[in-house]
Amino acid sequence: MAQTTLSTRPSRPDEDVIILRPSRGWTALNLRDLWYYRELIYFLTWRDVIVRYKQTVLGAAWAVLQPLVNMVVLSVIFGTFARLPTDGIPRPIFTFAALLPWGLFSKALSDAGRSMLSNRSMITKVYFPRLIIPLSSVLGGVVDFAIQFLILLGMMFYFRIAPTPAVWTLPFFVLLALITALGFGLWLSALNVLYRDVGYILPFLTQLWMLLTPVAYSAANVVPEEWALLYALNPMVGVVEGFRWALLGTQPPGPMLIVSTVISILILISGMYYFRRMERTFADMV
Repeated sequence: MAQTTLSTRPSRPDEDVIILRPSRGWTALNLRDLWYYRELIYFLTWRDVIVRYKQTVLGAAWAVLQPLVNMVVLSVIFGTFARLPTDGIPRPIFTFAALLPWGLFSKALSDAGRSMLSNRSMITKVYFPRLIIPLSSVLGGVVDFAIQFLILLGMMFYFRIAPTPAVWTLPFFVLLALITALGFGLWLSALNVLYRDVGYILPFLTQLWMLLTPVAYSAANVVPEEWALLYALNPMVGVVEGFRWALLGTQPPGPMLIVSTVISILILISGMYYFRRMERTFADMV
């Protein structure tokens, strides 16, 4: 089944005609179609949020329990046993502040990576820009992030830690986490249609990625300076370090943020083109 692209041309002054044409080669991204289907993005995003906690006893409380449990485990391992420094920040705040952007990224990556197979019934029955599916999966995690951020503010109030003047940059780091998740999610979701092994590899990849990201430790205290830029090729390094700096006043990410930002943008652009290249085969292979 050939994948199609959407365009409109006026038939009469009061009517639009939708023309479906088969895509060929490395086609354009046609991002304007996302705006045309913006209501579908909203519907799928909200559907994911509702279904996530439907028929659960604790409901949205899971959005808080998961990072809190991770915070306790990481604090014990890297604090009690490893005794890694936290730049003068109480370890619960130091760890929980990093778990927020990381949790947003890891959940978005996991959901986006499986999104094409999870929505196979839609893909095979009706036309819409397939990019909407991983995009809505990524946006669905923002609700959990907002709930967790309120908990973090409460913890900061308890420990009497005031946000830094750079707190206004937090939306940039949240956006960077979403861009990174969407870029990798586009690659993984397309590959998961071709190779179902990706769905099994994804949980192990996420766990390994977390250990390579300064969630429970400070990159400046663990990574030698001569390896810092190489380490920043992991785009989540700049996100986590920048988020903690903007909120708690830890050491600024500096050049590592620039490297991580460039890598995130490159991954997003390449992922969008690869996804568009492969989407013509999705309906036949899911």
